Amino acid sequence: MKKLGLLLLGAMLCLCVSVAADVQLDLQRDTMIPEKDGILQLEKGTFKRALRKHKQLLVHFYTPLTSEGHRVAATFKAAAAELQGSEVKLAVIDVTKEKELAKKLHVSGQPSIRLYLSGDVTNPALCPVPQSSASILTWLQRRAGTSADLIADLSQLEASDDLIVVGFFKELNHEYVQVFYAAAIDLPDIRFAVTQDDEVISKYTVTQDDVLLLKKSQLIQTYTMKPDTPKEELVVLISVYQMDPVTEYNGQTASQILGSPVLNHALLFVNKSSEDFREIFSAFYNAAEAFRLKILFVLVNVDEHRNGRLMEYFRVRHFDAPHIRLVNLTNQITYQMLSETLDVGSIKQFCQSYLEGKAKPKLMSEPIPERWDQKPVKELVGMTLEKVAFNPNKTVFVLFYLAYSEMSRAVFPLWEELAEVVKDWEGVVIAQIDASANDINMSMQGSYPSFCLFPALYAERVVVYTGKRNIKDLVRFMDKEMKKAKRDRVKEDEDRRKYIETLKTEETKKNKSKDEL
Repeated sequence: MKKLGLLLLGAMLCLCVSVAADVQLDLQRDTMIPEKDGILQLEKGTFKRALRKHKQLLVHFYTPLTSEGHRVAATFKAAAAELQGSEVKLAVIDVTKEKELAKKLHVSGQPSIRLYLSGDVTNPALCPVPQSSASILTWLQRRAGTSADLIADLSQLEASDDLIVVGFFKELNHEYVQVFYAAAIDLPDIRFAVTQDDEVISKYTVTQDDVLLLKKSQLIQTYTMKPDTPKEELVVLISVYQMDPVTEYNGQTASQILGSPVLNHALLFVNKSSEDFREIFSAFYNAAEAFRLKILFVLVNVDEHRNGRLMEYFRVRHFDAPHIRLVNLTNQITYQMLSETLDVGSIKQFCQSYLEGKAKPKLMSEPIPERWDQKPVKELVGMTLEKVAFNPNKTVFVLFYLAYSEMSRAVFPLWEELAEVVKDWEGVVIAQIDASANDINMSMQGSYPSFCLFPALYAERVVVYTGKRNIKDLVRFMDKEMKKAKRDRVKEDEDRRKYIETLKTEETKKNKSKDEL
């Protein structure tokens, strides 16, 4: 019995030693998390340990070697220095190395900063992309604070060059104030204040529960809170008026422009050193005032070499300026202002037609090649595509290709051979167009290269060829579609004849009625 007791005691001692060793190992692992400049360098294996150790873990998911990622990383590093010794621990994760972890955490947009509380990995608070280290500090302070923290002496803030958002509220515990404060948390780069000062209210002739946007003591905009005012509506309003009516595109404003809640952007490509710049800018600025909250107006200086990539994207050349484009960031469809003069009236008319859905999308097009119609295969561009393809008296077979694609280039000999085979067919055109260099304003099916036949009809019909890529099958397809189109054309001509006769009959009746009168 005594022996059994000794054995049990020994087993318990071994178990205690084992548990103590495990605890010691976990502590060692915690201390082994790499750290640089006060910022934890996390990966999949250390992320969970960091969550367990720190009640507030602010993590920057970043992509190295990108300008925006580099800027936010510098901001994050500066914030870490300010937060040394606080309850908030900062960490970074390189998403290019930790793709599996990023996918698991649903990290998509870059850069992304998230605050994990008490180890909860499922509901992190999303920090707005900061413009400075102060933005991060303000966001953390406002999250931990209350609306009472915004009460301030407005006289000390009014002269600021930056936007100031001031709430005039009758009762500070009203739900209006909670919505106002929630907007302040989402916009840490902007100064917010709350006041109940009667003198201030009298100065700006406002009523209670109004929100004022001020710059240099000047009232920019007034917004009256309503019972159903959502935080998002207030955030959009403030974000828009934080920017000037016209914002010049550059390295400092690019993220602000692209992050704007207004997705319709009007871009003025202009040379700032040109003689007529002041006049053009004045017209653009005045038009912008009329479309706040609907269209964001952006100036692009074509004389600035760092804007080259943006100009290349929109296919705008230096000598095209002054030039206005409208683009929607959701669908990336662009619209070009077709006017020789850029005055306030014409700019407003263009913007209004776009908002009403009346403007036509801009088709990017290469210049028309010389002798383009003298070759067996006609080389089309954006400007000639529809005119040639939808000719009701021609059967047009078009190859849509990508100049940089090896697969596209591989079919060029076949297309040349087809043109040679059908060169004596009456009313037949074999053509091709580079879809990578010209906007195609028609629905295309499948990937490039694509073969589309446009029958000789008044109806704008497009038949996509999906058969084998050989001469025999291509010729058979053309013959079949041309015979079908010929039958349809007889019906079209008959319908057109009847339509013309009806118009003549109605015209005769009108003239007869006039004569009788």
